[in-house]
Amino acid sequence: MSLTHLDADGSAHMVDVGGKAVTQRIAVATGRITMSPEALDAIRDGLVKKGDVLAVARVAGIMAAKRTSDLIPLCHPLPLTKASIDFAFEDDAIRVGAIAATEGKTGVEMEALTAASTALLTIYDMAKAIDKTMVIEGVCLLEKQGGKSGDWLRG
Repeated sequence: MSLTHLDADGSAHMVDVGGKAVTQRIAVATGRITMSPEALDAIRDGLVKKGDVLAVARVAGIMAAKRTSDLIPLCHPLPLTKASIDFAFEDDAIRVGAIAATEGKTGVEMEALTAASTALLTIYDMAKAIDKTMVIEGVCLLEKQGGKSGDWLRG
C-alpha cells in the first residue's frame, strides 16, 4: 500500500486530483457523547444556561464541515453541496450524525468526520458546567459513496 500524501522522497504533499473524474460524493459519520442524567435532561428540556445546545452544535458542525481544509493539513477545500447534522437521544448519551456531500474529484469523509467531532465538542462545551465527566466516543465513518474506490459501508 502506498501512502498518497507522501511524495517519492517521503515529504508530505497535497494529492493531485486533477485527473480524477467529478462524481457525486457523500460521506456519513457518527459519534456519541455520554453524560449524566442531569446533563441529558437539561439539554433535552432546553435548560442549559448557555442556550439551545443542539441548535448551536448543529451550526458548529455545519461550519466545521465547510472549514475542514483549514483544520486538516493537506485536505482539499471542497464546495459542499450538503452539510447536515442530526441528533438522537440515547439512555446515557446523545448520538450525532453528520452528512457531507459534494460534486467533485475527492471525497468528503474528512468533512463528515470533522462535522460530527465539532458538534460533539460543542455539546461538551455548552454542558460542561453540568457534567465535566462527559465522554466523546465512537467517532467514525459509517458510509461513503462515489469516487474511484466506489461505495463503502461499515459492516
